[in-house]
Order: sequence, then structure tokens, then C-alpha cells
Amino acid sequence: MQVLRCRDSQGLMFTKLKKPIIGVPVNYTPPTENMSGLFVTSEKYARIAMEISDVVPILIPAFGGATNFETVLNIIDGLLLTGGRANIEPHNYGGAPFPDDEIIDPQRDETVLLLIRGCIERGIPVFGICRGIQEINVAMGGTLHYRVHVLPGKEDHRMRRDTEIQSERFALRHQISLTPDGYLCRLLGKTETKVNSLHAQSIDRVAEGFVVEALSPDGIIEAIHMPKAERFTVGVQWHAEWKAQEHELARKLFRAFGESAHEYLRTK
Repeated sequence: MQVLRCRDSQGLMFTKLKKPIIGVPVNYTPPTENMSGLFVTSEKYARIAMEISDVVPILIPAFGGATNFETVLNIIDGLLLTGGRANIEPHNYGGAPFPDDEIIDPQRDETVLLLIRGCIERGIPVFGICRGIQEINVAMGGTLHYRVHVLPGKEDHRMRRDTEIQSERFALRHQISLTPDGYLCRLLGKTETKVNSLHAQSIDRVAEGFVVEALSPDGIIEAIHMPKAERFTVGVQWHAEWKAQEHELARKLFRAFGESAHEYLRTK
């Protein structure tokens, strides 16, 4: 951790520790006749990163190509990719066109995919959650399944619609098997754990340079890792931010992400 030399209101010198800055890209909702456009994300991602990763989160607006990527990459010491209702547009990975009523967020797509590539090139830690794992995979050349539940032999991994209670929607749903001697397996010290499930899409072809770290019982890719990345580069399909303090693997992932961000800050 870096130490800053500062002066107080009387001009006396003191020191304080500088924490890593973590960029958290937001979702964009276009304007309507009655409402301006909105940049939104759930506060729980930033809050849990502060608590476990010991970092300072900042929100990155989804300005797409208008973003000054060089400046953002110079500022941040890590990138935390959140979930979101919109799906990554298929032209980004050569997929079939979406139905006309599909929820999309092209400004987030354009912002995040370039940020991911820039972070990996610079050795900046990247942690992708739910939509975030899909963004990592697409940014680095992988592809996605449009709808998991219509695939032969696959379960319905979408958010529960039989309840409005958030704790029930985010409750643990199924086991995942961790790749023996993989990064997540070594981190947890076990080969299985239970996770929640709130996604419609999933990884199809894994991007070059990444390995599968976890699978659901029906064979859906639940986590990926880039072994040759300079620093922490991991994506998980479940919502690891939900009650992360209580979930051993989620807690250890956020801690490892934070440690990697601290290490990056020290080397800047």
C-alpha cells in the first residue's frame, strides 16, 4: 500500500495510506419523453468491494466511444464488472441477432469491452460477476449461448419469478464443481460449493487464454480464469456480491481481487 505525505489545517505533516481505486462500470438506461437517461448500478457491488477488498470504488459512466479510456486506465487499479438486466449484443461475438424486444445496453457494451482489453494489457486486475464473466469472455474473443434453458439437457438458470423477495431470488440454488487443482479450487480448498443463479445467457466457447474453473451440474460454465494474466483475472457466473461475507468462496475471491489491486498500486 502506498503512503502519502500530507499537511493538516495547521500545516503539520502527517501520513496516510492510499488505497487502490476500483472502477465499477454502470448500466445505461436511455431517456424517454418523461425521464432523462440514467446511469445505474446496485450499490452492493461497491460496498462489498470496500468491505472485503479494502479498496475505493468509483463509478465509470457508460459513455461508449466518448470515454477517455487512457485516462480511466491510468486512474484505476482494478476493474469490477457487475451484473445487469441487458444482454451483450450478439454482433460483439458473431451471434445470431436478438429478438426485437430484447433488453440491450450498447453503451455499456462499448465501454466495458474496451476497458477489459485495456486492463488485461496493462496487468490491471479484473473481476467479472454474472454479466461480467460474459463481458470478459466476449471482450477476449469468446462466445455466448443466448438462452441456457432452451439448450438440450440444461436447467433454467434464470432469476426466480415466483417471488418478489430479493433474499429468495438470490438464495443459493445449486452446487458447482470446481476444477481440481484450479485457481478457485486452491483458493477455497474444496472441490464443490453452492451458488445462486440469476442468468439467462452463459459462456459457449471460452476465450483463448482462459480456462474453465467451475461447472454447474448440467455443464454450464460457472467460472473462468486467465492463468497467464499478470494479475487476478477471474469471472464468475453467479452473483458473488450477494452476502459475500457469508459465502466462503465469494469472500476469498473479493479478498484475492483486493490483494491483487493493492499489489498493482504498489507497482504503478
